[in-house]
Amino acid sequence: MVIQKAKDACRNAGEETVYHFPDVRKTIPMPKGAEKSINDMLLTRYACYLIAQNGDSRKKEIAFAQNYFAVQTRRAELVEQRLLEYERVKAREKLSRTEKQLSGILYERGVDNLGFAVIRSRATRHCFG
Repeated sequence: MVIQKAKDACRNAGEETVYHFPDVRKTIPMPKGAEKSINDMLLTRYACYLIAQNGDSRKKEIAFAQNYFAVQTRRAELVEQRLLEYERVKAREKLSRTEKQLSGILYERGVDNLGFAVIRSRATRHCFG
């Protein structure tokens, strides 16, 4: 039942269930050296996530899996946030260097502080409205 709900969620998200829940056969040892072939299923990390989300959280394994995926999701969010902050700082540093370069060129051309302010104001208005 839980696996079917997870497959439905997978399908509803536009994913291919055969990729995330492929059916396979595997051989298991039997007593006296015999072997038996049984049906089994491989699961991707995404499939495990869907099963955990659709499972009974009163079961220890499901509660553990739900906690694991919650922690991993938060960790990924923090990494993404830090990357965005890093990119913002780098863009600000580049803007600062460019403005210093521009002000140096304008100063060499005889543009005073008022002229620089007008140019910067117009550029800001043009870029950001």
